[in-house]
Amino acid sequence: MFSDAVSDAMNEQIKNEFYSAYLYLAMSAQFEAANLPGFAHWMRLQADEEMEHGMKFFDYINERGGRVSLEAIDRPQKEWESALEMFEAALQHEERVSGMINRIYEIAEAEKDYASQVMLNWFVEEQVEEEKSAGEIVELLKMVGDSDSALFLLDRQMAQRAEE
Repeated sequence: MFSDAVSDAMNEQIKNEFYSAYLYLAMSAQFEAANLPGFAHWMRLQADEEMEHGMKFFDYINERGGRVSLEAIDRPQKEWESALEMFEAALQHEERVSGMINRIYEIAEAEKDYASQVMLNWFVEEQVEEEKSAGEIVELLKMVGDSDSALFLLDRQMAQRAEE
């Protein structure tokens, strides 16, 4: 049985995942404007991934016979002071998303919705990866500090991120 509580929480998460895509697109745009195409590429792929996450919820709701309800997406912040600040914001955002996924899982548990718990396991594992990835880049940017040449080299490394 696909309950209204689980359906409502997943519909909310569609909005949250699409907001994540907007946030990463805003970061990509700032990196492009700063002539850091590697970082822009990394964020663009991250935005694409978040859209895919939203569509996983969209498709799942439909598969379970629920009704998708798309809500308005908030406008993301559009400027940050540095690459480090941007990735710290991305890490904090991913930590919030992990909390959102955990909340949906708790609702599915309370509703004894085992199918949704299985589906949500993928997201739980994905969030571990998302936090790790953003955290590693935060640490690299801390090591780089104010060195433009090191930032340039790191930008080249970020350009190597492949589509998944």
